[in-house]
Order: sequence, then structure tokens, then C-alpha cells
Amino acid sequence: MSSVWLPCGDYHQDYAEDQGWWQSKLIKGKMILLLAIMFIGLPLLAPDYWLSVATMVGYTAMGALGVQLLIGYTGLLTLGHAAFIAVGAYTSTLLVLQFPWPSFIVHWGLAYPISIAVAGIVAGLWSVLFGLPCVKVKGFYLILTTMAAQFITVDFILTQYVSQIGGRGQAFSLPPGTIKIGPWVIENDFEVYYLMVIILSLMVIILANLLRSKVGRAWVAIRDNDIAAEALGINIVWYKLLAFFVAGFMAGLAGAFWVSNTAALSPEHFPWFWSLWLVGVILIGGVGSIHGAIFGSIFMVVIMELLQMVAIPLADYYPKLLIDFAFIKDMAFGLAICAFLIYEPNGLAYRWWQVKNYFNLWPFSY
Repeated sequence: MSSVWLPCGDYHQDYAEDQGWWQSKLIKGKMILLLAIMFIGLPLLAPDYWLSVATMVGYTAMGALGVQLLIGYTGLLTLGHAAFIAVGAYTSTLLVLQFPWPSFIVHWGLAYPISIAVAGIVAGLWSVLFGLPCVKVKGFYLILTTMAAQFITVDFILTQYVSQIGGRGQAFSLPPGTIKIGPWVIENDFEVYYLMVIILSLMVIILANLLRSKVGRAWVAIRDNDIAAEALGINIVWYKLLAFFVAGFMAGLAGAFWVSNTAALSPEHFPWFWSLWLVGVILIGGVGSIHGAIFGSIFMVVIMELLQMVAIPLADYYPKLLIDFAFIKDMAFGLAICAFLIYEPNGLAYRWWQVKNYFNLWPFSY
């Protein structure tokens, strides 16, 4: 029978129980508490500033989930994920601003929801296009191929051509009231936060269920030993391309969400450093863990905000500090990665797993 109180006393009898979402009353209670904090506690109690920080954490986690799938679960190194986020953002923006929707679609507020789904599909297909040369290469060559996606997509196609559509120059302006879902107009930090929570929750549910399926087991087998996986009958080309599509799809959703959080969309929002940043997020949070993408996002975003809070008062005495703050952030990012690789190479998710098991197994936690 499935566990009720302690995992050391009851044992699962089949795979469905072992992979179940709600394995005990304690887990159900923790998840209900987490949902209450996310949907009620933070929006009501957090100041507007920290609510926007929470939104940035969610956006970072959305991007990091796709990187986690490629690197952590499939073993495919990527340094160009920001390109697919950009594709999703521009697809959603063009559909909302430029596409000639029937009047009832606009009136019912369906243009933006449709654009989110289309943005995910377009970004997924664009990811597969760059995944084609990646399925037969590894390591250093794979990194260079994914970096090419960044430079070709953002620096060339989006900057030189897509951004010029409509004669807007380098940025698309998003007037207030443009982003709406049905009667719900998303126009303040409170509403953007709720949209982030909904999309991020759906992305986590989709990825978690995929990883518990035959597809997820195939991805992990390819990550651990692709030659052995192929010998066991796994079509590694198909599953690698599927991983690129799913990762690109999630990146497209992240980009479509970002449209709701900005007044103007520009290629400058998707620099190559953002791709590198997302890799750092999963290294700090923990490679091969959904928790790792979320913990890493919380750590990196909050640390950078705290650094900024320290730098602003000190700028009264050292004015050059604000000018150099971008370089300070880069230095802190590099130091954080080095520190985690030395002292906690398995990331924050592993530490969370140890703490959780300590309490779950108490009083026999030794």
C-alpha cells in the first residue's frame, strides 16, 4: 500500500504508486500550503516591488525548465536557449499586434491566448530546426551549434528583419489593454504575477508528467549512455528532436508571457548572456531536477536584487558604483557558479532533498 506517514514504514507495490504525485497526507498538506502561498499569500502580503521580483523568478524558471530538459534530462548541452524565448515573444507580439483577427476574436479577448499556444509551437519547431544538426554531435560541437541559433535568430533575423515590421524601428510598442485573456485585461504587476503562476504551474505539470512516462525514461537513458540506449531499441534521433521541440515549446511560452510584462519588445531583451544565465541557474539549482530550475531561479534573482539594494545606498558615497553595477552582477554570477561547483556541486535541489528526507525519516533520520 502507498505510504501514509513515513516512507520507512510503508512501501509502494507498483510503478504508479511510486511515481504518484500525492503519495502521503503530508505531501498533500505541503502542496496545498504552497498553492495557498503562491495564489493568496504573496499577492496579498508582498509589496509591489517584491511581487515584481517574484514575477521575474517565475519568468527565469520558465526559461530554465527548457534548459533543464535538454541538459539535465537528455544530456544535450545548449547555450542558445534565449533565441527560442525570443521567437516565442515575437510570435506572440506579431499575432496580437499585426495579425488580422476577426473582430469577435479581439472582442472576446482570444487573440493573446491563441498567440501563446502558437508561440510555443513556432518556437518548438524553430528549436527542432537547430536540433537537426545536433543529434549526431556531442560536447563542444553541440555547444557551438546551439550558440549559432542565438546569433542567427536574435542578432540577424529578429534584429534586422522582424523588428522592422510595421515601421516601428527596433521595438514593438505594446499599448495598455493590448494583453487580455477573455475579459481579463493584464495591465499591472498583480495581474502579471497571476499569469506567471498559472503558466509556470502548467509547464511544471506538463514536464513532470512527461518525465514520468516512456518518453522521460528514454531521455534519461540517452543522457546516461546514448549508445546503450540505442542498443536497447530507443530511437535516439527521434527522442533528441522531441526534447528540442518540448524545450523550445516551453521557451516559446516563456517568451509569450514576457510580452505581458513589458511595454515594448526589443531584441535587447534576449542577449546571449541570458542563455548563459539560464545554464548557470540550473547548475546552482541542481542539474536533472525540476526543483533545481525553480530553486536556482529564486537564488539568482533574489541575490541580484539584494546586491542592488546594497549598491543603491552606497552610490551616494561611490557614484561610480551604479555605473559598474552590471559588471558587479556578472562577477557575482561567476562567483556563485564557482562556489556551488566547489562546495555544492549537486545544487540546491540536492540539499533540499537531504533536508526533506531528514524530516520524513525522523526519528530514524540517521
